[in-house]
Amino acid sequence: MNVIFLFLILSSTICAAWYGQMEPLTQATFEAAKGAVELALGLIGVMALWLGVIKVAEEAGLLTAISRAVYPVVRRLFPEIPRDHPAISAMVMNIAANMLGLGNAATPLGIKAMQELDTLNPKKGVATDAMCLFLAINTSNVTLLPLGVIAIRAAAGAKDPASIIVPTLFATSVSTLTAILVSLMIRCLWSRPKGDQVEFKGHTTCDPKEKEAQKVPKGSRSRVLISTTLALLLLVLLLVRLFKGPIVPALKEVSSYWLIPYLMAALLLYGFGRGVSVYEVACKGAREGFDVAVKIIPFLVMILVGVSMFRASGAFKLFVQLVSPITNPIGFPPDVLPVALIRPLSGSGAFGLMSEIVRKAPDSFNAFLASTLQGSTETTFYVLAVYFGAVGIRNYRYALIPALSADVAGALAALFICKAMF
Repeated sequence: MNVIFLFLILSSTICAAWYGQMEPLTQATFEAAKGAVELALGLIGVMALWLGVIKVAEEAGLLTAISRAVYPVVRRLFPEIPRDHPAISAMVMNIAANMLGLGNAATPLGIKAMQELDTLNPKKGVATDAMCLFLAINTSNVTLLPLGVIAIRAAAGAKDPASIIVPTLFATSVSTLTAILVSLMIRCLWSRPKGDQVEFKGHTTCDPKEKEAQKVPKGSRSRVLISTTLALLLLVLLLVRLFKGPIVPALKEVSSYWLIPYLMAALLLYGFGRGVSVYEVACKGAREGFDVAVKIIPFLVMILVGVSMFRASGAFKLFVQLVSPITNPIGFPPDVLPVALIRPLSGSGAFGLMSEIVRKAPDSFNAFLASTLQGSTETTFYVLAVYFGAVGIRNYRYALIPALSADVAGALAALFICKAMF
């Protein structure tokens, strides 16, 4: 990241001087710094809320239960994580949230996973193999419901707004597989120095100073009965909505607006049934979320300023021209290429470009491909800055390589499947 950050700043300054864009470059620098702080401040509420809810699930023993259930599946990918460690369940919940398009819930869950992984880190400030692999999977996560893109297509008048679900699923599956394979290959070559690995004995708690052992509270019969009754009521209401009227609009509504409140309610009911003081524990987790949100501000400022300068200086347009001789022979539309190239740098920028392409011709191939690309790739630099910044990681090691490899693989897979289906 040292090299990349320096490249963004130097190339932006040189290109701005060459093209006479120094004034826009200066303005973009201050606007990006201000926007980064505003973005981080906006995350404080979300982080406090969701880390508070997750704290309830942790105290209730849900994270340990999930870890035990999925450990046989993930132990080959993360052999250094001990059985029952809460990092496993946090990673699984983050991946599931990304698959369902729950962006507001996915980021706090991902940061929670990084915090748990950092408890196993023998060398603070340096990314572990597990961290690098988790972020590679996170930035290339399989997507089942690209709801935001579907909404843009529907608003633009596309005949079949949801037609991008299958190509997005295919492209993200390819990118995730690429991320895993590249990470595992690099892990064999980029090993940590001897003595940096720790032998784990038994379960490692999130906060060993406060917990000598993992103690799961046992709720009373009345608490369990109340929680079960309310959970069944919520399930009945969900089923009524699904089967009342056309199923497709109901699925879209449930996916967009029902999942997050239902997830919150389910976690809190589980904690209540297990005897957890849900309000007090949630407030405790919220305080931790507040601290994390403040901690990531410096990392967000630096990476977003670098990206904004790269775009404002004209360096990005020059980069598009340089890669065009490679992308044109494979049939990558020039109008859509900026969406693929800017997506790892700026999610909002790529979303704006995609929206403009869809607005002009919602049923065209370019709109179909741009929509698939938007749902198939991730804002890689933003994710690395936020997740690593939350736990104070300064040395990213090889984390960026599999993440960018996944972006390339996802873009090529999107092009292939869109040509086959359009």
